[in-house]
Amino acid sequence: MIKKILFIGLFCFGSVNLVSANQKLELDPKHKLSLQEVYEVAYDQRKVKLSSQAIDNIKKSHNVLMEAALLNKPVYGLTVGVGWNKDKPVFEEKNGKRKVSEELLDLSRKFNVMSLRAHALGIGKPMEEEVVRAAMLIRLNTLINGETGVSLGVAEAYVNFLNNGITPVVPSNGSVGEADITLASHIGLAMIGEWKATYKGRVYPSLEALKMAGLKPIEIIGKDFLSILSNNSLSNAQAVLNVLKAQKFYRQEIRLFALLLEGFNGNIAPFSEKAVENSGFEALQEVSTKLRQTLVGSDLWKTSPQRSLQDPLSFRTMNYALANVLTTIREAEAAIKIQINRSDDNPLVLLKESKTQSSQLEAYNIKGNGAIYPTANFSNLPVALRIESLNIALARLAENMTQQLIRISNPDFTKLSRFLNAPTNNGHGFGAIEKPFSQSNIMIKNLAQPQSFNTVVLAGNIEDVASMGNISIGNLGKIIQHLYEISAFELLEGTQALDLRKGFVSSKSSSEIKREYRKIVPFVKEDRIYSEDIFNSIQFAEKLSF
Repeated sequence: MIKKILFIGLFCFGSVNLVSANQKLELDPKHKLSLQEVYEVAYDQRKVKLSSQAIDNIKKSHNVLMEAALLNKPVYGLTVGVGWNKDKPVFEEKNGKRKVSEELLDLSRKFNVMSLRAHALGIGKPMEEEVVRAAMLIRLNTLINGETGVSLGVAEAYVNFLNNGITPVVPSNGSVGEADITLASHIGLAMIGEWKATYKGRVYPSLEALKMAGLKPIEIIGKDFLSILSNNSLSNAQAVLNVLKAQKFYRQEIRLFALLLEGFNGNIAPFSEKAVENSGFEALQEVSTKLRQTLVGSDLWKTSPQRSLQDPLSFRTMNYALANVLTTIREAEAAIKIQINRSDDNPLVLLKESKTQSSQLEAYNIKGNGAIYPTANFSNLPVALRIESLNIALARLAENMTQQLIRISNPDFTKLSRFLNAPTNNGHGFGAIEKPFSQSNIMIKNLAQPQSFNTVVLAGNIEDVASMGNISIGNLGKIIQHLYEISAFELLEGTQALDLRKGFVSSKSSSEIKREYRKIVPFVKEDRIYSEDIFNSIQFAEKLSF
């Protein structure tokens, strides 16, 4: 249910277009893949195809790799790393034309298969199918610039898996954020007919799933295995989907805060145009404008003898907290867009020879047929750091939300009954309500701790730093889940306060929310079991549109 709710919510941003479920997404080097398109392929089973230019780039890139082998250049998985004896020729002649030795090609195929097996080291429960589908799309999209050297058969396998609903089973843990090597290998294994895959809702041995879909396993050669496993597509797939969820939560929280502010009878002055117009922070001005628009028609715009001159800071600074979330969402989205549209391969294959006066760099050229460069492009640090910033901004937002909920039960601030008790209620009311959302708040703080400065030394002291981006990205999803838990209490207490505030006219937004909410969670007239109310409130918050 949540995945469809997310999709519905996205269309309220005004920046996405509805697409036909039958319209294929064409991947082309000139087209920048969007987060929304990733969502459509992952969740809505939108089919994909490669443009002629994309196919041409992939072919040319593979040819550069094979040409390098003919020149006896070091190509991992082809001329090195396959047990090839150096006293044997790399090429042979057929019909007067040089070709890579069949014996070497055979060794390379075997080495590729063994390498996929050796890197299949994932632990934990399987990732959601939608995440794996998103990852396959992202990896396919990063192949089409012709910078990987991968064979066309691998690219076609990604297309066939996506379009036929075959999803490799991929464990959720086992990466340190410097390419998802031990996880993405399972995708490659499914492509060659090993491991497991989901097809039509059931898990099968991948060979069986391929047969049912009318497909055959592929053969991999050269650096195919490296291109399949040495990338951050799985982490970035989760980043795409979690950032979309963060966008949706941000929009919903504006409405929920407005409702809570009305229940509190708070002061709108801190969000007024005059209060923020000279702040210099565009996001702050944007959030404040949205809050004012959401509160149109509310009695908060009228003076009240019971309203404080200055509310607690958790209320007064809410536009700042929301603005920081908006800023970090946009920064994360910008970094992700770059990452899912560029190659993160090592080595990097170039379709054109590099013009350089450096003998060191000249050594990477393939005689006018391109070049192969060692890189660190597999580093996902630009995305990881921005996700960490978003996590921190959301944790700060959670603190504001938590403190607001504690204050709204206090009659010194609200001039309502203590713990928002109904006149007929002689019990506790919301006296114990602070504990569960306080726990959620603390859990968010723990999840928001930066991970990028944590590292281990691996691979014979070669891999001595790591982004741990996969941990931060995964934590973002958990943070959003806990934020919805807190927002459930905004609904519970905000609507209770509004009902107790007799004669108060709320905004159209809050009136709509309360009307629909009361259909599932009634006004608290006397003490009752609240657990079911909280569960229903979470579901309501997740479904809330804007």
